Amino acid sequence: MQYFAGTPHVLPPALLADMGRYRYRVFVGKLGWPLQCDGDLEYDEFDREDTVYVVAQDPEGVVTGTARLLPTTRPYLLQKAFRNLWGGNELPDCHTVWELSRFAAVDFRSSASSEVQASAGHARDLFRKAVSLARRQGAKTLITVSPIGMERLLRASGFSSMRAGAPTMCCGVPIVALKIDCEDIEE
Repeated sequence: MQYFAGTPHVLPPALLADMGRYRYRVFVGKLGWPLQCDGDLEYDEFDREDTVYVVAQDPEGVVTGTARLLPTTRPYLLQKAFRNLWGGNELPDCHTVWELSRFAAVDFRSSASSEVQASAGHARDLFRKAVSLARRQGAKTLITVSPIGMERLLRASGFSSMRAGAPTMCCGVPIVALKIDCEDIEE
């Protein structure tokens, strides 16, 4: 598995397009999220100049995972769309807190189920790469909105997280906001 990381100005345009198509397949096609897309490319208002990505590719160059990192000092997904998940507390606006969003580690060419793949080695590696990159940006804490199943997978993979508020239903799936201490995760 190869991992590429950087902002839109650093990553090759073809890789960014492949990532957009991959995100469309995962979040719109597989999960059924009602997202506005440009054809088969899934991008939103949080895909901007300061967005930092991690993209996983298999040896043939097919995207098998992605993660998006956003500073909380600028608008971010949890702040704009999922404020209710933060338990009524003030949302982070700090250079040491970054948001992890659009995390996915599904290999569409594998016969293994998505749940098995999410707990597989490349999902853990992708998460570690995202944490490492966030640390290099100054992050001490990651925040994220995830299905409750990801909370269990994080725990099973040895990553600790803490709920920021009560779960709620979104598109028929219970989701929760999590805080993840980056300093507790080995690189």
